[in-house]
Parts: sequence; structure tokens; C-alpha cells
Amino acid sequence: MFNRFVLIVVFVPLAVILIALAVANRELVAFTLDPFNPGNPALTLNWPLFIFLFLALAIGMVVGSMATWVKQGRYRKLARQRGVEAENLRQAVNRAPAASQAPVLPKPTN
Repeated sequence: MFNRFVLIVVFVPLAVILIALAVANRELVAFTLDPFNPGNPALTLNWPLFIFLFLALAIGMVVGSMATWVKQGRYRKLARQRGVEAENLRQAVNRAPAASQAPVLPKPTN
């Protein structure tokens, strides 16, 4: 239910906006990587503006995902450590001798 809500409320309008941007920005623009000689054809890309917009969006998503992944590293490490600790405790309980367990009391008779 929540996935459908997100799809309808967020992604459909976002798709409409991105399609409108792509249609409106079809003219070629020059993107140069040489700030000292902007006319250098070897370091200049002439692509439609919407391609640059989509590339900036994709690069932003990748960089943001990597930053989130790095930021959450300590939590993943802590979860791994606790998982190992829980497994060690589980194995220790299974290896415990039966004599150390609490004695079973007989059922009372009436």
C-alpha cells in the first residue's frame, strides 16, 4: 500500500517533470572542461541540455548513496559483531553439560 502511494504521489509527478525538462531542453549546449581555453574542441562536449541534467541527477544519486553507505558503516560493523556474539552464545548454551541445568522437580500427586 505504501509503495503504491509513493509511486503515485512522488514518482509519477517526478517523471512528468523530467519528461517536460527533456522535451523543453533539446538544444545543444557546450560543456567545456578547459576553463582557460573554452574554445578547445578536444575538451568540449556539445550535447542537449537534458543529458547534462540527467547526468547531474545520476551523479548526485550515486554520490549520495555512497555517502550514506559510508556513514552507516559503523552500524553494519556493530550488527556483524553482535551477530557473531549471539552465535557464540547460542553455541555455548548448546554445549553446556546437562548436569548444569536446573533439576526437574517431580509432579505433585494428589
